Amino acid sequence: MRPRSLALAAALAVLPLTAVSLGVGTAQAAPTPNASARVALPQTVTPAVARSHKQGDVPADRRISVAVSLKMRNTAELDRFLSAVGTPGTAEFGHYLTPAQFTERFGPTQADVDQVRAFLTAQGLKVDSVSANRQVVNATGSTSAVAAAFGTHESTYSDPQQGNRSFFANDAAASVPAALAGVVEGVSGLNDHTVRTTRIAKPEASTPHATPSGFGPAGYDGAYRLNQLGADGTGSTVALWEFDGYKSTNLTTYDSQFGLSGPAVSTVSVDGANYDAKPGDGQGEVELDSEIVRGVAPKATQLVYEAPNTDQGEIDMAAKIVADNRVSVISISWGSCEPDTTAASMTAVNNSFKQAAAQGISIFSASGDDGSRDCTRSTSGSTVKAVDFPASSPYNTGVGGTNLKVSGTTYSSESAWSTAGGGVSTQFAKPAWQTGTNVTGTMRTVPDISSNADPASGFAIYTQGSTAAGWQVYGGTSAAAPLWSGFAALYNQKAKAASKPVLGEVNPKLYTVANSSSYATSLHDVTSGSNQDFATRTGYDQVTGWGTPIADGLANALLGTGGTTPPPTGGCTAGQLLGNPGFETGTAAPWTTSTGVVDNSASEAAHGGSWKAWMNGYGSAHTDTVSQSVAIPAGCKATLSFWLHVDTAETGTTAYDKLTLSVNGASVATYSNLDKSTGYVQKTVDLSAYAGQTVTVKFTGVEDASLQTSFVIDDTALTVS
Repeated sequence: MRPRSLALAAALAVLPLTAVSLGVGTAQAAPTPNASARVALPQTVTPAVARSHKQGDVPADRRISVAVSLKMRNTAELDRFLSAVGTPGTAEFGHYLTPAQFTERFGPTQADVDQVRAFLTAQGLKVDSVSANRQVVNATGSTSAVAAAFGTHESTYSDPQQGNRSFFANDAAASVPAALAGVVEGVSGLNDHTVRTTRIAKPEASTPHATPSGFGPAGYDGAYRLNQLGADGTGSTVALWEFDGYKSTNLTTYDSQFGLSGPAVSTVSVDGANYDAKPGDGQGEVELDSEIVRGVAPKATQLVYEAPNTDQGEIDMAAKIVADNRVSVISISWGSCEPDTTAASMTAVNNSFKQAAAQGISIFSASGDDGSRDCTRSTSGSTVKAVDFPASSPYNTGVGGTNLKVSGTTYSSESAWSTAGGGVSTQFAKPAWQTGTNVTGTMRTVPDISSNADPASGFAIYTQGSTAAGWQVYGGTSAAAPLWSGFAALYNQKAKAASKPVLGEVNPKLYTVANSSSYATSLHDVTSGSNQDFATRTGYDQVTGWGTPIADGLANALLGTGGTTPPPTGGCTAGQLLGNPGFETGTAAPWTTSTGVVDNSASEAAHGGSWKAWMNGYGSAHTDTVSQSVAIPAGCKATLSFWLHVDTAETGTTAYDKLTLSVNGASVATYSNLDKSTGYVQKTVDLSAYAGQTVTVKFTGVEDASLQTSFVIDDTALTVS
């Protein structure tokens, strides 16, 4: 078998790395990178490229700004910590980290940053900034320099599904030198196609009025019993995640109308963005978010983080919020459908969301206003079942929408809003805490909870109209997310008074309550209505999640003053738990792997299909990993199986190169070059001892400095019975 480096060279040979393909003159081109010394960064091409018409080359001297995302360290330990810090009874419960502590334990090292900085500088790019958590290195340079640095070709396109909108993008995956493959997670900014849009909705012919109509604070606070918590948000700080600005005079008009007072709203600029002098079309979104939070938690401090509406802007905003460490709640009402967003960018943002969870920050994100077809107004179109990011992040609480009916200010009934976002993520695996939903499958489902969002039962908002500011009625899951963020601010005030930890990552606690005897007194179970593909039902559904808040009951349950988890019924449901078990999606998710491991080259055959996980095989010192986290239900017999082919150039009886299988960091099986074979051999490991736990199954291949050994894994399964 030929060395792995040659296989990589063949796989990467299709990358457009010549001076001609860069679209620049020979005199301006950087030397052609050595393809055999580079590693591709998967999922760095916007899906819009496949559906759009190429118009030409981006001018060689155009300036492009990129965000280079760096890999986290000790990810298995981070997953363990996040589980422990949110689980009552553990030694680490509620002992959240500071940004410095997080970066020290899990963030990229300064040496990693220096290595990336040196590479970018050597390629003629200017390093503009490094995020405080060391997860993002921002740089700018000419198109020709960026193309040479990342082995890309930048072209201009028109998108026929968006009115022939023009954009630029890289034609194929970016790559980096092999020496950086263990450091660089991805590169964003190579296209300007994906933009985040608001999750806001208005009734037909909505025009500004002189007096408010729709729900004011008394209505929604009363209906959801937010006014029964005995709190006003004092001491809590909420970050509003925005890509536009606001007029402070509109916010004070809202406060004055409803007799509210609290700390003045202030702006935090990200990457130089500050829209407040001249807000754009998203002004109504920003003012809706702020006014709803004010209506629920008037004394909470609000920080409006404003960023450029780009992939890089979103990545930098996430990194800045967690590094600033000034907030305990983040409210997000902007998003993009998963299929239209590069996985590299989503991963970079999600890494900061992991940090937020470790620091005790709650995140509520609107699930979208296009039902189960979140790409309806974007490139992929209305036929694609899709969910919204960031709501699909496992570290966000996705908030769906309902139509609320009241009697005065008392809750009467609720039904699903027909265009409330919900469905199944294609990016993120089902987290261990997402239990009791009666939804089969291995991927995360959205939403988790909901509240009023139908514009027909909308909220009174004071904002800018077509000619002047005035009162309008707004709805959308954009209104539901800040309502829940306000609840978290109230809760944190109560928790502090009771000497309890802040709410932190919400979902593990929320699902515990929903699966307990406290469910009926904590949440309104919405059981009528549907979106395009999912209907409501008793308990959890992919339109309204677990339902809407009964705020005082929910707060009490979360504080631990009531509720027991009912025993499981019906025994163990037989099934296979691993996502993407044969790697046939052509991507890693929901596996986490080293760069280049998921492979379909002919040099090493798959056991079944075309794809497999090819670890090591370089003939030099190298480590590869393949891991996935999965929840094993209590009471189950669990067996992990996989097909392994060991191909080696080593001889003799010494185990030079090793493959270790570990579960939650503990080794359960080891293989080496001594296990070489001419084909695949099936391996099985009994994991029944882990029933009732969330486990991280991890393969780690370590190759020494000479003579290659390839560990090729395919057709995995974790079966329970």
